[in-house]
Amino acid sequence: MSLHTTAQSLATLAAEPGHEGGHASLSPYLTGGGALFILLLLLWITTRFNRDR
Repeated sequence: MSLHTTAQSLATLAAEPGHEGGHASLSPYLTGGGALFILLLLLWITTRFNRDR
């Protein structure tokens, strides 16, 4: 798969709902909030187990 084909398929996948692609049921706020929660959880786990003993 060439770089151009990959970029084109990703752009089509990320298109706004109602256009050529996209997913109407995914809320950007829910996606962003979920990503933030997961990153904060990973940060907490990393700092919890990385203490000097």
